[in-house]
Amino acid sequence: MGMLDGKAIVVTGAGRGLGEAYATHVAHAGAQVIVNDIDAELAKQTAENIRLFGGTAVDSGHDITDPEQAANLIASCVAEFGKIDGLVNNAGLNYEASPLEDDYARMRELFDVNVFGLFSCGVAAIEAMRDASISGSIVNIASGALLGQRRLGAYAASKGAVASLTYSWALDLDALGIRVNAVCPVAHTRMVWKSERSLRSIPPDRTPSKVAPLGVFRLADAANGITGQLIRCNGSDLHVVGQPYFKQPILHRDTWDTTSVTRAFDEVFQAHLEPFGLEKRLPQRLHELLEPGRSA
Repeated sequence: MGMLDGKAIVVTGAGRGLGEAYATHVAHAGAQVIVNDIDAELAKQTAENIRLFGGTAVDSGHDITDPEQAANLIASCVAEFGKIDGLVNNAGLNYEASPLEDDYARMRELFDVNVFGLFSCGVAAIEAMRDASISGSIVNIASGALLGQRRLGAYAASKGAVASLTYSWALDLDALGIRVNAVCPVAHTRMVWKSERSLRSIPPDRTPSKVAPLGVFRLADAANGITGQLIRCNGSDLHVVGQPYFKQPILHRDTWDTTSVTRAFDEVFQAHLEPFGLEKRLPQRLHELLEPGRSA
């Protein structure tokens, strides 16, 4: 028996790369799959390959940035397979730009896919699961970039939104038995080819297929009881991503003014500043505190 026998799953952005790997592995685990991609021809190819090896797959060219089409995508799963048990919100865009180079139209296009498209698909899936009393699973695709990464401000912000949405939905849907988690994958995909930095740090042997089993687990009953979590996998390392928290010490005054705030940072907080970004860069004050006489 497969880990996902009898389940009906929708995978967005499944025409290539990680999405194709998720769809293929989900099908091999026994699920019936709706393979969605804005490039309908690529979706068709992925679905055909799944069927070639005995899996069950139907292709979809729905545009998830259109809320009506996103709803129709989820409805197509219910129409084809009688229900929806899981959704992999994988479709995404990426580009590199410094803040001074960035472009509003390009950023809006990215957010339309990475955030609003994910939201529309998720809400439609939640409604279908609730109406059928299905304890389903939503797997959002986030990224380690949400911690901050050079020249990826728009992408990092979109994935930070995905993380916050995952935490909130997990709280909202726990009583319905619908699990909401996120995966932060690292794999050699088409997105990587566009970045020399990523090409250097993500070798070709980190294939999407090495990350896909995590997606399968997230959709399976074996993951029952796990919700509101971000899990990162780079093909060899697998770990939980820590969530933001209020850091000690917490100073209290009935009223804060600029003088007391300045003293708080000069006398207490400068020793507790956080290294920032995925590269864990030290703020200058913390750097100087740790290594007196040197500047960052």
